[in-house]
Amino acid sequence: MKIRSFLGFDIFIFFSVIFLMLIGVLFIYSSGVSSSGIVYSNEHIKQIISISIGLLLCLLFSFGNYSRLGEWSLYFYMAGIISLIYTLFFGKVVNGARSWISLGSFHIGQPSEIMKILTILYLGHFFDHHRNSINKLRTLFISLGIVALPMGLILLQPDMGTALVYVPIYLFSAFIAQIPLRYLFFLVLSGALTIFIGILPEWNSMILHNEGLFIRILTEDSFWPYLILVAALLTIISLIGYIFYHRKYFYWTGFFAFSSSLSFFGALIMQKVLKDYQIMRLIVFLDPEVDPRGTGWHIIQSITAVGSGGLYGKGFLQGTQSQYRFLPMQSTDFIFSIIAEEWGFIGSFLVLFLFTIVLLRGIYIIWTAKDRFGKIIGAGIVGMIFFHMVVNIGMTMGVMPITGIPLPFVSYGGSSILNSLISIGILLNIHQRRYHF
Repeated sequence: MKIRSFLGFDIFIFFSVIFLMLIGVLFIYSSGVSSSGIVYSNEHIKQIISISIGLLLCLLFSFGNYSRLGEWSLYFYMAGIISLIYTLFFGKVVNGARSWISLGSFHIGQPSEIMKILTILYLGHFFDHHRNSINKLRTLFISLGIVALPMGLILLQPDMGTALVYVPIYLFSAFIAQIPLRYLFFLVLSGALTIFIGILPEWNSMILHNEGLFIRILTEDSFWPYLILVAALLTIISLIGYIFYHRKYFYWTGFFAFSSSLSFFGALIMQKVLKDYQIMRLIVFLDPEVDPRGTGWHIIQSITAVGSGGLYGKGFLQGTQSQYRFLPMQSTDFIFSIIAEEWGFIGSFLVLFLFTIVLLRGIYIIWTAKDRFGKIIGAGIVGMIFFHMVVNIGMTMGVMPITGIPLPFVSYGGSSILNSLISIGILLNIHQRRYHF
């Protein structure tokens, strides 16, 4: 039996999002109330306005033919790139990142947020247009370039958290587009090695204190050019061996050698591009006590808030961590900590349950979509929401590094709300038109 509703809406995903946003407004309000009961922030009012505009956009994007978005996606994508370049030079610096476009004291928005859905649309259009050459390396490299361009511009702001969101967007979209799994495995392996090698020097000096030869080779920058050269030579030798002898061990040796060479090169760039505080965020994830009064303070206070909520919580507006301002960025990055403290396990479970409905219905929409473009952009949207949810909630519980990624539909932020609701509108559009192809 197919689930239907008036106007063809998927009522489950729509009303789950509505409830998440209501919870968000309640706790944005809670984050702006002091221990003496004084309301010192109007963020909840701004959030209601953003939600109202976002719902109108959601309804607008849920009608019509979403395939038209694919036809215009290149122009949207280029406009987004231009806005990122403009922001990089003329944007306003907020929380250490030049990520806002402003008119005087009025913040218009963050192009990096809207750029997510623009990238999803153009990437989906590209994969759909190149369906017959999906196995070719040329298609892989161009598709990577589509994601790498906005990702690189956002890293230069610098905003590592937002840039990382483009990784699951690509992986989910590429998987549904049927990019060969060995290519995706190569990308995941190279990315993981890059991060590991990039933070290893700081990790070793602060936590491991290992003086072994192998660790020294991996942690001293002076060795990295030689390691890149050795891995590159091994890749070339393996490639020649595979061409002449067609042995699998040559293929896989070259596979891992090439991945290693890219990882060392990526780690070298990572050391140069990322700021010290961004690398420190990855380090304190492994051990918050390394910097308990600095970067580690965020994780320690968040874990304290989450753990103190118990089963039923302390009650709405009764959270001590939030009322006494121990939690940093509590209306944005750490809003789940307030929910856990004031509503306890029950409230936390409710939020997770609503997100589970959104994600499962998103997967159902991908499954029932009748065209390739709809499936791919649906996958990109689901990947984006999933990554935001897992990283943000994991961050508040100390199982994910601090990245500054908001909780979709819940955290304060107009640009985030607009991007999330436009994405939901597109998912609803795909669901409505599942019988039209």
